[in-house]
Amino acid sequence: MTAPEALVEEGARRPSRDPRRLILLRHGQTAWNASHRIQGQRDVDLDESGHQQATSVAEELETHDVSLLWSSDLTRAAQTAAYVGKECGVEPVLDARLREFHLGERQGLTHEEYARRFPEEHREYVAGNYAVAEGAETTAEVAERMVACLRDLLASTPAGGTSVAVSHGAALRVALGHLLGWGSGAELSLAALGNCHRAVLEEQSYAGPLRLAAYNLRPGA
Repeated sequence: MTAPEALVEEGARRPSRDPRRLILLRHGQTAWNASHRIQGQRDVDLDESGHQQATSVAEELETHDVSLLWSSDLTRAAQTAAYVGKECGVEPVLDARLREFHLGERQGLTHEEYARRFPEEHREYVAGNYAVAEGAETTAEVAERMVACLRDLLASTPAGGTSVAVSHGAALRVALGHLLGWGSGAELSLAALGNCHRAVLEEQSYAGPLRLAAYNLRPGA
């Protein structure tokens, strides 16, 4: 057997190790999003626009041959995941690690109310320091649970496959920065993900470093 023939035979025996892809999807719109009310881990349903957004993005993701679908267990994310699961033929797995930041005593306030009652604190909050709110999770705490979950999801994804995680805007942005190895706070240079917008991460080689292939893609983009 010649050397090229040996290489071909060895390649045929070796299992596929194609790079995998991870789609990070923010949930659809809620009435609290529309009224600029701080949700955190308060459980709020999708509104009419949110259901329409979820329908649109689910139809689009159906073309991606989704292998696995994990979601935050908060209702707005779980409802979004249900649309994706139905369209893609996969069963959503709910995982509390994909929840939004817990925003403590400020959950339920509108931004207008927050700014009026706690002006200095609100300025820090909108700059990305969510832990300034009394009783809120820290960025490190959210990053730890989000990244652990997303790495578990990626590890469970078959070679060459695509998986979807449905979560929340602030939590996804923090997780994205950590997954890509950015410095602390660097993720704040990214615009917030829109409702039912998504980011796409791809491995550069199987089990290799991740790269950002797309960010803030809206349904239909």
